[in-house]
Amino acid sequence: MCGIAGISLRPGMALDQSMLDRMTAALAHRGPDGQGQFTTPRGALVHTRLAIIDLATGDQPLYSGPLTLVANGEIYNYRELRERFGGTYATQSDCEPPLKIYARASMAYAEHLRGMYAIALHDAAFHTFILSRDLFGIKPLYVARGAGGLAFASEPRALLEAGVVPRRLVDKKLGELLNLQFTTGAQSIFAGIQRVLPGETLSIRQGQVARRTRLGLPTPMHRPENEEDALKRLDKVLEEAVELHQRSDVAYGMFLSGGIDSATILALMARLNTSPVLAFTAGFDVPGVADEREAAAAIARSVGARHERVEITQAMMWEHLPEIVACMDDPVADYAIIPSWFLAREARKDVKVILSGEGGDEMFAGYGRYRSAARRFFPKPMRGHGVFDGLDVLRHPPRGWREGIATAERQAGQHFTRLKRAQLTDMADWLPHDLLLKLDRCLMAHGIEGRTPFIDKEVAAFAFSLPDSMLVRGRLGKYLLRRWLEKNMPAAQPFARKQGFDVPVGAWIAAQAKPLAELLVRQPIIAELAEPGRVRALLERAEEKRAGFAAWVLLFTALWHRRHILDLPPVGDVFSTLRQI
Repeated sequence: MCGIAGISLRPGMALDQSMLDRMTAALAHRGPDGQGQFTTPRGALVHTRLAIIDLATGDQPLYSGPLTLVANGEIYNYRELRERFGGTYATQSDCEPPLKIYARASMAYAEHLRGMYAIALHDAAFHTFILSRDLFGIKPLYVARGAGGLAFASEPRALLEAGVVPRRLVDKKLGELLNLQFTTGAQSIFAGIQRVLPGETLSIRQGQVARRTRLGLPTPMHRPENEEDALKRLDKVLEEAVELHQRSDVAYGMFLSGGIDSATILALMARLNTSPVLAFTAGFDVPGVADEREAAAAIARSVGARHERVEITQAMMWEHLPEIVACMDDPVADYAIIPSWFLAREARKDVKVILSGEGGDEMFAGYGRYRSAARRFFPKPMRGHGVFDGLDVLRHPPRGWREGIATAERQAGQHFTRLKRAQLTDMADWLPHDLLLKLDRCLMAHGIEGRTPFIDKEVAAFAFSLPDSMLVRGRLGKYLLRRWLEKNMPAAQPFARKQGFDVPVGAWIAAQAKPLAELLVRQPIIAELAEPGRVRALLERAEEKRAGFAAWVLLFTALWHRRHILDLPPVGDVFSTLRQI
């Protein structure tokens, strides 16, 4: 896991070394173990390294003849690729095989990679830069057209700090953020900054995109003959995915909730490791809030895992929220950023790699919204209501905030069932632009790598071979995964009613409603969006679920706008920061 950046220059433009230095500085948190640069009259590549595999010789850029490469992520099948394609290698890096494969397969090289990655490659023979992003968008990559040419980076902040584009909002994307808590599609919330979409490979010449290709979904495996056959094949594909995701030359652990997905990862890690697995679980100091720590502890005990509990208090949230939001340059107003950030901070004391259960719901149909969308009669569209619908808070309620979701629904493919189209809709936007973005930024803020074994092309090929009846059974999603867990880790009680995961932001905001409201209404973005009296009334009702979540979104938006549009760094806790306008 690293940071990458660079630029393809327009004809007649000279390289600005200070711009490269500012990009490097902005990405230093992603790669605290080293830095590297490659320059040519046609542009440059920048790399900041978090050393995970090949600690001794894996520094980047990597070179092979006319080719130069920098990468962020992990190519999990790098050993298999070395055997399959042969050749001579200068390092043991997992990122050297893509360099060799590109020499043979050109832009189709990414079809052979199994992993999470954002890759930037310079081909001197054709005077081109190649940018690639993994199929599911686990690793981020952004492009922006500036005066000098087309620049690219792992995070928008690097493009903003380097002055490639000014700090300007796209109003439509702000509307998406307010009502969806994330933004969709290629256009980021920053004017002039685009996302490279999941699975895309771009060929760039003279500061212009010359060609785009995009990976298709993995071909589904043949359908299992029956449930027992499906369970055997599920066991094989998941064990292989977890084994590959454990490839590392540094210590690793995992995030453990009381849920099915992380329990599955723990069961497989315990099977594959001879020493106890190190697992981290978050909990909160608010009575009555669903707390996963006891359930997680029971699961950990059942396999002899070493279990670390992290309690997150109201005081911790108020103290650190400005820096948590500051790491979310591509904004995600998902309150799960709070426990993710604190868990990463704690885990970094012991490990550099964390495995997570993210993606289990999307692959194996865990969400209730999938069952609603798949109803035979009166199916309900997903995300049909926005966060602020009916609350009478915003001066001008955003219009068209659901257009990105509707586009993803249309592109999901009519040959799939309604259930699988709902899953594909989430995989297009919710997964890469909320869940994975949150995981990437919160972990990279502490120089720690996050890995997601469920989000793997072989796991996807298996999951999409399953009939709907093995995904959803009655009112339960993830049926086959529950059956597997019932056999392999009964302590997880996979068919028991779960509490769900909640962060008590409403209760915390309600406890500080009056002073917080007075600070919020003074923030330029909040004054533009809402009447002061309506903001005060909303915060007074923050213990109500919908009001509390909307209040949280306003607080996030105020802190995010202050940091990433006004370019004002945090100055202490939430209250101190908001006082500085």
